[in-house]
Amino acid sequence: MSERFFPRDEYFMRLALREAERALQHDDVPVGAVVVSQGELIGVAHNERELRQDPRAHAEALALGEAARRLGSWRLLDTVVYVTLEPCAMCAGAIVLARVPRLVFGALDPKAGAAGSVLDVLGEPRLNHRPEVARGLLAAESAELLGAFFASRR
Repeated sequence: MSERFFPRDEYFMRLALREAERALQHDDVPVGAVVVSQGELIGVAHNERELRQDPRAHAEALALGEAARRLGSWRLLDTVVYVTLEPCAMCAGAIVLARVPRLVFGALDPKAGAAGSVLDVLGEPRLNHRPEVARGLLAAESAELLGAFFASRR
């Protein structure tokens, strides 16, 4: 796990944040994800659990699915996933299974995060793939968006 970022990382994370805001249109938790290959967007999604009434419709899972369709392969080699919130166990597992080499995420998720907060699926040495993980990019912006959403529900 690192906090090492590259020059284009902030640009792509801002796209993920913009995508997260779209989830608010259908009352979903504002999480956004983008998948990038060689500087090109190949997967873009936001949470759609409420919209689809599907517990699997997390931003990362949807973006990974779109990227796989675009590449014509479930192996997402040479990609980077940007997501506004630390992935849960399901999404972390999908990132590992897709062979994504690098993940960049914003806010930590102390209740369900599987990139070190609650579990560390992405760093589990017994799995056959461990992506590089960079955490905390635009974390304050991501946390603010999530905080405002949950505050509005109380």
